[in-house]
Amino acid sequence: MTQSVDHVALLPVYLAAGTAVLALLADLFVGRRGVVFAAATLGAAATAVGAVLVGRGGDRATFCAGDACSFLSTDRSALVAVLFALLTLGVLGISAATRDVPPGEYAFLLACSMTGGVVLGSAGDLITLIVALETLTLPLYVLVGLRRRTVASAEGAVTFFVVSVVATAVTLLGAALLYAVAGRVHFTALAAGDLPDAPLTSVAVVLVLAGLAFKVAAVPFHAWAPAAYDGAPVPIAAYLSTASKLGGIIAILYAVVDGLRPALDKSGPALAVLAVLTMTVGNLVALRQTRMVRLLAWSSVAQAGYILAPLGAFMLADGRAELATAVAATLAYTAFYVVLELAAFGAVVALRPGEDGGTLEEYRGAARQRPWVGAALVLALIGLAGLPPGLAGLFAKVAVVRSLLEGGAGWLAVVVALNAVVGLAYYVRVSALLYAPMARPAPARVPWLVATTLGAVTLIAIVIGFAPQLVLDAVNS
Repeated sequence: MTQSVDHVALLPVYLAAGTAVLALLADLFVGRRGVVFAAATLGAAATAVGAVLVGRGGDRATFCAGDACSFLSTDRSALVAVLFALLTLGVLGISAATRDVPPGEYAFLLACSMTGGVVLGSAGDLITLIVALETLTLPLYVLVGLRRRTVASAEGAVTFFVVSVVATAVTLLGAALLYAVAGRVHFTALAAGDLPDAPLTSVAVVLVLAGLAFKVAAVPFHAWAPAAYDGAPVPIAAYLSTASKLGGIIAILYAVVDGLRPALDKSGPALAVLAVLTMTVGNLVALRQTRMVRLLAWSSVAQAGYILAPLGAFMLADGRAELATAVAATLAYTAFYVVLELAAFGAVVALRPGEDGGTLEEYRGAARQRPWVGAALVLALIGLAGLPPGLAGLFAKVAVVRSLLEGGAGWLAVVVALNAVVGLAYYVRVSALLYAPMARPAPARVPWLVATTLGAVTLIAIVIGFAPQLVLDAVNS
């Protein structure tokens, strides 16, 4: 049987993959760093525009078997593609100060990872989802280890690779067991049929969730994150904590809500346990960190717990009835989080251009020397903590707690609130350190592209902080 292919639906994927090829050719024939990064930036921007245009043209599908399709082009997939393209643009912008990595390989691998994210948003079955997620992740192994003269970079890359291989094997085993009990892998077919109420079904659901939880660094699948973040170039650490985590959240939402909806009573308890462990361990370990990137890494682990918390309400009947509210809260928190996290890493790059993240003590008085950059970092940190005037984080946590209360999971809302109080300790400590008496001379001049990118991201954070309803309306539509 000949299968028709809808090339219009695949246009964002073509543009994303073409970005990788364009960056590689620019490095091969021109070899100038600025040209390579300009080519990658142009391709990422074209990917975002292409996704918007395809999304406005109505729903499309390709690679179909009957009514079940493996690739779906919808408003949702267009939004995911645009987010990945914009995050890639942001990381390319703050990468202007990174000089110890080969630009061609750097831009090529970053574009390959973006391609995986674009495909992920359109996944219509478990196999496409897993392949897209691995396409998103595989280039990151190399990017983490791209600082070739740094031992920490190699250690982080090896740790990331080993744990990821195990997580992928677990996900594939869960998908195989799910196919064994259901006989189908397309999300529409899984959601339409009743999954057998058997122990094997529970095992399959838990294994799929456990493997996907690795991508968001959820406890106990989090061990790779601190080493990988601290060893990677700081812009790649930013990509890991934003785009990679976004990919993991999208994968979990697609698998749980689109595919495993008949098994919410099984996935709900697993997600609740993951959320509680992740936010608690992340916050407690972050209290003891002395290096900036490691602190942000453990903070990212804790934030993953807040993101997963609304989905934990599925363990109760009331939570399953409030499915749309829980999903909206998770998406809203994710949107607020990625903006604030990118701003935090952008400020770290601006304060230490061309260097690693350094120790917390090296940031003493940094806001006195670089007032605007320091203010941007403080805004991001207190936003992640959920304090005014960083209202984005505050409204995100309110949305999470409200969804849990509406879903009948009041005890989980209390855990979220208590962990938010614990998180205040290290966010406020670092913010205060930035305005303490100075300990080191002023750093090198901030590259204009880094400053521009940081300014744009901070402006977005301010806008959504004071107008959070824009994000809430978008995820509810």
